[in-house]
Amino acid sequence: MKTVLIIGAGPAGLTAALQLLRSGQGFVPVVLEASDQVGGISRTVVHNGNRMDLGGHRFFSKSDWVMNWWQEILPIDPGQEEAPELVVTYRNKSRPVSLDGAPRPQDPEKVMLVRHRLSRIFYLRRLFDYPIRLSAATLRNLGAVRVLRIGLSYFRAWMFPRRPERSLEDFLVNRFGRELYATFFRDYTEKVWGVPCQEIEPEWGAQRIKGLSVAKALAHAVRRHFVRQSLAAQKSTQTSLIERFLYPKYGPGQLWQEVAAMVTAGGGRILFSRAVIGLETAGGRVTGAVVRDEETGAVTTMAADFVLSSMPVRDLVAGLSPPPPAEVARVAAGLPYRDFITVGLLVRRMRLGDAASHDGSIPPDNWVYIQESDVRLGRLQIFNNWSPALVKDANAVWLGLEYFCTEGDDLWTMPEEDFKAMAIDEVRRLGLVEAADVLESTVIKVPKAYPAYFGTYAEFDTLRRHLDGIPNLFLIGRNGMHRYNNQDHSMLTAKLAVEAIVAGSAAKDAIWEINVDDEYHEEKETAAAD
Repeated sequence: MKTVLIIGAGPAGLTAALQLLRSGQGFVPVVLEASDQVGGISRTVVHNGNRMDLGGHRFFSKSDWVMNWWQEILPIDPGQEEAPELVVTYRNKSRPVSLDGAPRPQDPEKVMLVRHRLSRIFYLRRLFDYPIRLSAATLRNLGAVRVLRIGLSYFRAWMFPRRPERSLEDFLVNRFGRELYATFFRDYTEKVWGVPCQEIEPEWGAQRIKGLSVAKALAHAVRRHFVRQSLAAQKSTQTSLIERFLYPKYGPGQLWQEVAAMVTAGGGRILFSRAVIGLETAGGRVTGAVVRDEETGAVTTMAADFVLSSMPVRDLVAGLSPPPPAEVARVAAGLPYRDFITVGLLVRRMRLGDAASHDGSIPPDNWVYIQESDVRLGRLQIFNNWSPALVKDANAVWLGLEYFCTEGDDLWTMPEEDFKAMAIDEVRRLGLVEAADVLESTVIKVPKAYPAYFGTYAEFDTLRRHLDGIPNLFLIGRNGMHRYNNQDHSMLTAKLAVEAIVAGSAAKDAIWEINVDDEYHEEKETAAAD
């Protein structure tokens, strides 16, 4: 029996634990989680019976393996219109399965819903479709002069692209033109990251926006009028354009709680309130982890045959013993993160465009990007539209107001009651909610939510080469790899790491290739060679 220490009980860590058990090769996964719950940023937070999804998690992947994996654990609610088609397409079993693949009785509460995605941009106190569509409403909201400038700047970017792409600004201007970039991308992106787009590496665009461009958005807008966009048919659609997705009835944490139960039932261990503060190495291999019990303060060392880490790589390197070369330590220490704060706001009613909850309807959006520069609010979620089961009172509207910040800044250190008051005042000024309609509120802080593509990120390969040289250490997940992965990509990195361990391989390249936009990088390399 070989012990595999897995740092972090988020999507990557729990996927790795379950896959190790399913391998049947005698590996014993021990998951070390610093908090008191599973799911990481994909957890579901419960406040007075209302559930919050931190960041909004669409369960959609172009990987059949991921889609099947999700549906084997939480099958699609058979009462939904599209369910039979999806079960056939993704070879989903009619009932959820146990560790050994045997069917389990289906619980009507443990299901996936098929949701229709709607995201819009709030700008100039008006709503714009996202992705942007050249509809009559868009043209009317922008005005003829701005539309003309957008068209001309897009044509110029198409004719004279910036080469090479040195920053995120270059990446976005090349795909949307400077005017559209300045209108809908620049301010929001800088609100998220806290630095100018010129200082962010273009790889962030390749990671998150990938092949999206004006041309592809227009082609999608035309195609959607002629082709039924089922969930399965979207596999050929750019991810930013998908219109349907799966969603656990009680939020993303529900799925990861189910996975955690399967791990413990299969003989794995999940230890909560256990923060890894160091890794001990000898002979070029990891021999164990130094672990602090967050409840008692006790520090112990746990031996390991393998370690899979989804903890922030900056902290991982800082805890290596003996210490790594100075250059590796410098690069790791310079990797920045962005944090965020969500204010849960339960209100009697809200107004957004033509929809107002007080007339019996709730605005249909999953989330709304707040582009306005006179508020610090970055994004707004309407949890009712992710799943009605997230809201205790069907007559109320449950909102998530998202603020992007950095640990220690004025937002992060603001007293909770002051933060609530600021958030309520901002949605009031935007004309979305009246202060008198607020029923209750809560504040949730999420540290190191987003690994950032500036600081020493351009030198990340120095760090990667050193860590990849430790044969029994595998970096997985968003923070473990310092990549802005979606949860399906994090799961795939875990899958490949487990396959390497089972095969007795120390090769890591396939793991790093997950969610790399090859077309973009080939284009970049060609341009650099010209």
